[in-house]
Amino acid sequence: MDNTRYSAPALEKGLDIIELLASHPEGLSLADLGKTLGRTTAEIFRMVVTLETRGYLLAIGDRYVLSLLLFQLAHRHQPVRSLVTTALPLMTQLANDVKQSFHLCVYQDGRVLIVAGVESPERWGFSLKVGTLIGMTDTASGQVLMAFQEELERKRMLKLHVPVDGELPVDAKQLAADLTRIKERGHARMPSRQVKGVKNLAYPVFGRNGHAIASLTTPFIERIDQAPVPAMNEVGDRMRTAAQTLTELMGLNVYWEPGAGAG
Repeated sequence: MDNTRYSAPALEKGLDIIELLASHPEGLSLADLGKTLGRTTAEIFRMVVTLETRGYLLAIGDRYVLSLLLFQLAHRHQPVRSLVTTALPLMTQLANDVKQSFHLCVYQDGRVLIVAGVESPERWGFSLKVGTLIGMTDTASGQVLMAFQEELERKRMLKLHVPVDGELPVDAKQLAADLTRIKERGHARMPSRQVKGVKNLAYPVFGRNGHAIASLTTPFIERIDQAPVPAMNEVGDRMRTAAQTLTELMGLNVYWEPGAGAG
């Protein structure tokens, strides 16, 4: 069969650009792209702009680099199901042991999506529904997902940020300071900015690239009666162990150490 009859030149140019940049993590200028591909800058200009607009490329000065969108697309469906299947037994055991509710969150198109949840076995508890979209900048889950990324990817996440209903505006400098502190601690701990009396704890789950692919979070409810339930620090220790185990099960055998350098 003559495959040239079914060629799509514009698509081929776009794929050529993506494949070339995959071999140049430092990025290439428009002129370098054209020279390497044997095309004029006029031939590839519209394609580069389209790829940037769709989120596949990032412009850094006069250079273009690949974003992590291709990685996310490749890992959006089956890996998420695998993540949930792997996480649920750990989350269930954790909930039974510390008497709190837990949910697992992932980043999705400028917001944060709850993909799994386990309710507290106690009479009292607080939980969020699976499938709920929550804020990216004003939640512990969202801040953890941003904190443990490369700087370029974090900027892209913020560029694509879509506030959910009720999401509070966040000062950019304060957010940057919060993310730095989360990286230093290895987790996020903050009073809920949505519900009074709830304190959120969130720990990162890492993928094979060493960046956060999910956040294990509890909306911690403090008991003031005589119920023998673990304190927040103990819950945090147990969560870190669970997140580390889940990270190892997802294929990365080194967990984040507080104070470690990061991208």
